[in-house]
Amino acid sequence: MVGQLNTYILFGVAKIEDLSQRAQIAAANQFKNLGQNQAETNVNTNDQTANLLNPNDKQTTDKNVSAQATAKAETIHEEIDEDEQVDAEGIEEDDIQLVMSQSKTLRSQAIKALRKCNNDIVNAIIELAEGNKFNLF
Repeated sequence: MVGQLNTYILFGVAKIEDLSQRAQIAAANQFKNLGQNQAETNVNTNDQTANLLNPNDKQTTDKNVSAQATAKAETIHEEIDEDEQVDAEGIEEDDIQLVMSQSKTLRSQAIKALRKCNNDIVNAIIELAEGNKFNLF
């Protein structure tokens, strides 16, 4: 045996994974679930209160609770969408996207961290990770 070569041929299309989009979807789902959990907690608390006050008025109370829960969920959803506009002049877009995807933060937070760390990506990610210790992974 002179030598054995292991040769492999792969067929397919190379695709680049968009980590920032996955992080944004995960964050949106997290806040959506948070809003639903808060609404369910409020509904359960108000149902118990309604039963104590007057069992006949339960239908009216359920409608009020439902309206309040919907309003709170919409408020939480609006807070997610309100990513304040921060001037990104002097910072490369790729750096911002990388910090956002690795630290799972909003664009404005990534820009602020990059500015604070003089455009050092690693230190910016660490800075954001220290502020979000439990939400990083």
